[in-house]
Amino acid sequence: MASNHCSSLIPSHVSPARAIALAVLLAVQSDKRTVDEAFERLITVYPVNARDRALAMELIYGVLRRLEFLDWRLAAILNKPLSRLPVAVQMTVRMGAYQLLFLDRIPASAAVNESVQLAKWYAPQWEYDWSGLVNAVLRNLLRKPEPPQPALNRDPAGALSIRYSVPPWLCRRWVDRFGREKAEQACEAASSLPPLTIRVNRLRLTREQFLDQCHRYGIEAMPTHCSPVGVVLPSCGAITAIPGFADGDFYVEDEAAQLIPLLLDPQPGEFILDACAAPGGKTTHMAELMDNRGHIIAVDRKPARLKLLQDNCRRLGITIVTALLADVRKSCEAIRVFCCGAEEKNYATPVKGLGSATSDARVASDGLVDRILLDAPCSGLGVLRRHPEIKCRMNPARLVRHRQLQGDILESVASVLRPGGVLVYSTCSTEQEETEEVIEHFCRHHAGWIRESVEPWLPPSALSFVTAQGAFSTMGNRVGMDGFYAVRLKRVYSGS
Repeated sequence: MASNHCSSLIPSHVSPARAIALAVLLAVQSDKRTVDEAFERLITVYPVNARDRALAMELIYGVLRRLEFLDWRLAAILNKPLSRLPVAVQMTVRMGAYQLLFLDRIPASAAVNESVQLAKWYAPQWEYDWSGLVNAVLRNLLRKPEPPQPALNRDPAGALSIRYSVPPWLCRRWVDRFGREKAEQACEAASSLPPLTIRVNRLRLTREQFLDQCHRYGIEAMPTHCSPVGVVLPSCGAITAIPGFADGDFYVEDEAAQLIPLLLDPQPGEFILDACAAPGGKTTHMAELMDNRGHIIAVDRKPARLKLLQDNCRRLGITIVTALLADVRKSCEAIRVFCCGAEEKNYATPVKGLGSATSDARVASDGLVDRILLDAPCSGLGVLRRHPEIKCRMNPARLVRHRQLQGDILESVASVLRPGGVLVYSTCSTEQEETEEVIEHFCRHHAGWIRESVEPWLPPSALSFVTAQGAFSTMGNRVGMDGFYAVRLKRVYSGS
């Protein structure tokens, strides 16, 4: 593996930043890790200084965000399709091309030479020296002018893919579904650089107090467009250095995500199930809306992610959350037992250390909860601008598999909601398979449930994001939010 190769001693003639960037690009293409996860894992083995760290991250995110444009430019240079080259060679050439086309501060000669040296260093692992090809391709890229892009009126999907670096298959779907104009709006939103947005912890202070605090420290800050507790920080440096972080004054969260708990409308004293909870953004927001009174069972199947939830609850001063390690597809009967106050060790294990719920909390005597939030695992296409690595591994076939998974989870958790209770299903996806199709299938097969429009629970500034079906969708928005979808379901009686 390239990452193993990188973890050995990097020779002095090879740029550490470029070696690490290549290893991370290969890692995120071959598994489910995010860029940040792959990067942090790698630098624990091979630490780098701040300058190399910054360059490595620039190269990683730059290549991923500009992937389709880079491949289009390289296709005009190569004698055979880029996809026929070994993956590591593809990424090496893309890194060199990104430096030549987008990083003015790096001399062209340095960009070419460093790419060649990287290819030579990898040659023993590749069992072939590709440095000659890397050198020739990058030098030709310097000499040859950019060819004309496809015409938007003749090939809208191809033109949008190159212009915004969105996968061609996804552009075709959006053009077919929305038409050219709305498809371009969606592509523009998916390729924009996301702002740093935080949610103010209303248990500690108001948004106005937090804004005043930022201004006193000379930090630029402004309220979000829709969320009543959101703040945008255009340039603030390290998150942990923002005043109030250690005290739990805020949580980093996109504005669209901040609107999801409002749709559930959790009340103080209620018993809530957060079915796919980690790392705890929506969990802690619900606890804030409940004035930290009641009980939230936060379920996730990954111990490391539950540890993050645990840490976030502690920092924010949340005391009504019990973290539960379980797979909600298989363990809802065990979760029902747990909600009654008993622990079913064979299926679900509480995560120790969060502390018991406050005295205002109660157990659900029948194992049924008042409300459920299901922020379902999905493709993540709505957060493509934050996680461009998704482009390397997502395709239409995987959307169908996600739909099945989401339907199974929804079917399972619905069984523990009491009659009259509310369930909010949400995803950070733009695609029908993971949104409307999941809900339509569920409602067709469950007569005891109805859809409710989300409109009454949204701030007036967010009403434009209510769909014709009464769902919430921020796809293609122009106010700087991620692409989220949510629907509100009510269980009117206990029948199936």
